[in-house]
Amino acid sequence: MRIVQYRLKDEDLLHVGVLHGKDNDDVIELPWISDTYNLIQSGPKELQKIKNHLESGKFSPLKKKNVEITSPIFKPDKVLCIGMNYKDHCIEQNLPTPKEPIIFNKFPSCICGPFDDIKMPNNTKELDWEVELAVVMSKTCKNVSKEEAMEYVFGYTTSHDVSARDWQIRRNGGQWLVGKAMDGFCPLGPCIVTTDELKDPNNLEISCSVNGNIKQSSNTKELVFKIDEIVSWISNLFTLYPGDVILTGTPPGVGVFLKPPQYLKVGDVVECKISSIGSVINKIV
Repeated sequence: MRIVQYRLKDEDLLHVGVLHGKDNDDVIELPWISDTYNLIQSGPKELQKIKNHLESGKFSPLKKKNVEITSPIFKPDKVLCIGMNYKDHCIEQNLPTPKEPIIFNKFPSCICGPFDDIKMPNNTKELDWEVELAVVMSKTCKNVSKEEAMEYVFGYTTSHDVSARDWQIRRNGGQWLVGKAMDGFCPLGPCIVTTDELKDPNNLEISCSVNGNIKQSSNTKELVFKIDEIVSWISNLFTLYPGDVILTGTPPGVGVFLKPPQYLKVGDVVECKISSIGSVINKIV
C-alpha cells in the first residue's frame, strides 16, 4: 500500500489515505485514522482493515491533483541519517568506505511536505541537494539482529537531505548538526510504501535533478550498509520507536564535490526520485 497524508484545499484538517488507481492518481480516504503515526502504532491488524476497506469498493476516490499531499509522517521521535553510505559517494570525497555506519541526525521539525517550498536560509551560501531512501519503523526496536531487523520496518519513502555545506564542513566546529537540521531540511514523501508492496529496498533506482538536469543517478544496491544492517546497528545504540525515520545515505553527484562546486539558489527546483516510491519536488524560495 501507498499511505499518504493530505489536506483538502483551503482546509487545515489532516486526512490519511491510500493512493489507488492505475497510475496512483486517486486518493482513498481512511476516515477512521487520524494520522499515519496512529496507523503505524496500531500494527498489522490495522493494515488488514485497510485492505478489507479497499476490497469492499465502498469508497469515493478523490483525485490526487485536487488535494494537498503533505509529508507522510510528522513529528517522529527521531530522524536519524547515515553518512557516506554509497561507495561512489566515498570515492568522490577521496575517503575510504566506512567500516561501520556513520550516524547523524535531523530534528523532527525539519520535516516538510514533498512539494513544499524550501526557504533559503539567510546565513548560508552553500545550500546543497541529497536524494535519499528513507526507512519508517513499525514498532519499538532494541538490540535486534540483522536477521530480525526487517520485521521492524513499516515502509519506505523518498527524502531530500537538504544540507548547508558551509555549516556542515567549516563552521560549528565541524559538527554536522546545524548544516543538516535547519528548518525545512527534510522533505519526505509523497507516500510511505509498505513492506508488503516494496519487498526489495536494496534494488531501487535513485536520482536527483536540479532544474531538470540530472545531478545524481544510482541504485540502492550500491549502499555500503543495507537496510537490515542499518536498523540492527542503530537498535544496538538507541531504541527505535514506531514512526522513527532513517535516511540511508546519498549517492554521488552532490554539489559540493563538483568541480567547481555548485549550490542551490533561489528559484531552483530540485526533484528527488526513487523508483517504486515517487518524487519529492521542492522549489528554493
